[in-house]
Amino acid sequence: MTSVVTPQELAIAHLRDSLRAGQRPLADWQGGSLAVSAVPGAGKSTGMATAAAIAIARHQLNLRRQLVVVTFTRSAAANLKAKIREKLKALSLPPTGFTVHTLHGLALHIANRHPELSGLNLESVTLVSPSQNHRLIRACVDQWIAENPLRYQRLLEGRAFDGEETERLRRQSVLRTSILPDLAQTVIHEAKSSGLTPQDLWALEADAPDELSVLAIAAGLYEHYQTLLRARGLIDYDEMILAALRVLENESARHLWQSHTFAVFEDEAQDSTPLQTRLLEILATDPEQPDQPNLIRVGDPNQAINSTFTPADPIFFREFCAQCQTQNRLAQMTQAGRSSPIILAAANFVLEWVNRSQLAGSEQPFRPQRIEPVPPDDPQANANPAPTGGGLELWTPRDIHHTLELLGQRVRHLLTENPTANGAVLVRENKQGRFVAQALAYLEKEHGIPVYEAGARDRQSHIPSEMLALLQFIERPHSPDYLKAALKVLSDRRQIPSQDLDAIASQPERFLYPSPLDPPQAEPVAAARRYCAGLLRARQELPSYQLITFLAFTLDYESSELATADKLATRLVQQTAGDNALGAILSALSEIVSSERFEPVEAENSEERYTRAGQLTIITMHKAKGLDWDYVFLPFLHENILPGNLRVLPQAQFLGDFMLSEVARAQIRASLHRQFPLPGSEAAWQRAADLKTAEEFRLLYVAMTRAKRLLWMSAAQKAPFTWNKPGNLEDQRPCPVIAALRQQFPEAIASVPAAKGS
Repeated sequence: MTSVVTPQELAIAHLRDSLRAGQRPLADWQGGSLAVSAVPGAGKSTGMATAAAIAIARHQLNLRRQLVVVTFTRSAAANLKAKIREKLKALSLPPTGFTVHTLHGLALHIANRHPELSGLNLESVTLVSPSQNHRLIRACVDQWIAENPLRYQRLLEGRAFDGEETERLRRQSVLRTSILPDLAQTVIHEAKSSGLTPQDLWALEADAPDELSVLAIAAGLYEHYQTLLRARGLIDYDEMILAALRVLENESARHLWQSHTFAVFEDEAQDSTPLQTRLLEILATDPEQPDQPNLIRVGDPNQAINSTFTPADPIFFREFCAQCQTQNRLAQMTQAGRSSPIILAAANFVLEWVNRSQLAGSEQPFRPQRIEPVPPDDPQANANPAPTGGGLELWTPRDIHHTLELLGQRVRHLLTENPTANGAVLVRENKQGRFVAQALAYLEKEHGIPVYEAGARDRQSHIPSEMLALLQFIERPHSPDYLKAALKVLSDRRQIPSQDLDAIASQPERFLYPSPLDPPQAEPVAAARRYCAGLLRARQELPSYQLITFLAFTLDYESSELATADKLATRLVQQTAGDNALGAILSALSEIVSSERFEPVEAENSEERYTRAGQLTIITMHKAKGLDWDYVFLPFLHENILPGNLRVLPQAQFLGDFMLSEVARAQIRASLHRQFPLPGSEAAWQRAADLKTAEEFRLLYVAMTRAKRLLWMSAAQKAPFTWNKPGNLEDQRPCPVIAALRQQFPEAIASVPAAKGS
């Protein structure tokens, strides 16, 4: 007797057949845990959306029993939601039976449904904004200093302290405005997202053999932060996860959520923290079969590029993959159609070479996994496209100016001949991006090739806080905190030379009004003083309502930034309602900065603005993740930048050759991995350095795999040691990966034209 195949079963089979071999385990999943390790460009979101639609159809999911899909960002969540709806439409099903959240959005949804269990009530508490968080950190530092005079004195003395008053004031400034806030910010986020309380840190401190008792200082700062957070009716993002877990600790609430959740699908799983993973595992657990949660986690540990500034650690996803592998529940999506074969070969070589090199010490940067091309009959249009030229070009320009000359010529040729293609310059730092944008501005003016600098929007979004910092200094120039904040804005905007701001801010009056008896100021200090004097003079000569416009021109804002500043000035005039006193303007501006609701002037707000046809986009490597272009240019690949090294700034070296924040982070992570006894300061600092090196190589791997048809890489012979001073060129060694690529792909080495006159 032959069984009748229903139209829906035929549609499911058709949908499954549209997937690649590596994506099909997602579609074939029937329950339990499944780890999916996917290479760049493998089509993770397409595979997950298809698998979600098939699961909804097979198990007849509905509003009462749903599939929960989670991912890392709001834009990724919106993209996944649209794809799942599209696949459900292909199955002739309504767009129901699933929800899509970011991790924090899911946690807030659970916590808000049970305020009596979570301890959160959005009617009485508010999510802390970045600017509010900054003020909370500063307040908890001040409270800790007041309550711990002996520990604070020990930090002040550090090493080689002769008691000289100027040096004491400088160290006080560094501790209050830099070292202790950094320690608090790092530890609070790291500990809270790992489920550690201040009391847990106090307990760990006994196992940490360092003279400064870094974890004890961190625990004290953490305690003060939590007290201030509660007193002011605020919550932070990590508190959302903890609140959701408090709800799920209740048996009745847990059963309710588990009965409504059929399964959990997680994308970008390499970026999850242990606490977030615990939340998903609880939700995905069927009370009838508690040992087998219905949980699919999809990610790429080789694209984990956030662990040095967030608590995410790729080791946790690697462990999940290893655990699933022992149960034959590991799928590997190794085929990718994004890039030309030569680009895949270069990326695979870098992964394997870096793992062999031991440049990251005890860390293995990559999970061994090669990117394979897709088969010839792959449904993706133009999969593994033919390379442009050789597909891989390795350049050694004379200096950074020559780099941009060569890069500009290549861009002009490529985008003139192929106006439907696109390109991107990926840089390690925003300062490099601004330098590139200024040098390549002629492409748009002279050749009609649009140049879009992604970092310009970030700078525009900071305009209110920059204006606030400068106006607060203008109102109270003798405040060390306000002076340092204003100097930092001027330095970041490259209006004054880069220098030790703490030494200046520790003695505002001597800096602003040096007497004949004071030693002559060094030229960088004198330049900063002249700039600050000009700001103070403007207050006497201009009405308060014109100061925003004056400061915008003084900071040399670009046209879009000037438009944003003008919008801000208009908003302030409206809010102060005719009260033009500087105090009223500062009050209104502080409210704008605190609310985080001021949008810069920009026509578009979608990721499509980064990948327009015919455009050259300038963007950081971090922000480029998830995007791709026909032609990708990676300039300035020097050893001092990538992988670089953890450096202790000269003004902070009085404590030792390490940073307290990184020592504490490494000690906390060692405790999470049950590595006891915890490392001391020097050993923890070395671990932090190894972690940074490993992540920098993963960042380069991500950048390389953004390219479809051409990957252009360069390391100039001369480059700045720091991009705070791009005019100071020195001989620089290339990133070690560049030398290895030259040996492996000698045909990719491009010949650099000789200098004129040589």
